Amino acid sequence: MKKYLFFILALGAVFMFVSCNQKPVKTIADLKEGIKGETTASAKYAAFAQKAREEGNDTIAKLFDAASKAETIHAANHTKVLEKLGEKMEPFTPQFEVKTTAENLQASIDGETYEETTMYPGFMKDAEAENVPDAVKSFTWARDTEMKHASFYKNALAALQAGDESMLPSGYEVCPVCGNTYEEGNVDEKCAFCQTSRDSFEKI
Repeated sequence: MKKYLFFILALGAVFMFVSCNQKPVKTIADLKEGIKGETTASAKYAAFAQKAREEGNDTIAKLFDAASKAETIHAANHTKVLEKLGEKMEPFTPQFEVKTTAENLQASIDGETYEETTMYPGFMKDAEAENVPDAVKSFTWARDTEMKHASFYKNALAALQAGDESMLPSGYEVCPVCGNTYEEGNVDEKCAFCQTSRDSFEKI
């Protein structure tokens, strides 16, 4: 009886050890997908900014510049969480297409809307289920920022179609910690997402 009880206890200990040391597989995969997506978006928006300038849309170019900066921050945050989990991101080359500024804005709206409504909510659910709070935070910061970007892009497309960029902000400020992006003239003294002081924000 004692031997049987010892066996049961030992088996339970092994099960607990394996459970405690099991890696969050879904969250790791999500982080890698997020890194790839954000890195690609950063490079894509930088190219879109250049195209906008070539077409004489300097104000819209600034929006793309600000978004590119924010996406770089999101990719860096995801990378930190991934490496904290003992994983590394595989090398990859961003793939994207540059068209007219109007088409680029619509593509940006579509991409940000997908991330805001589908991709990041799914990632957050996985991270919560696998108990990875750092990933939840990083995904949440990205999701909330993409929501703002989608709105900015919609306004920019409307201004472009109306032929009046004067209705758009002349600049932006980006939080260096979470990527939260503000329109000039509507900036919090502390980031609404992570409470970082505005003194640290990068002006675009």
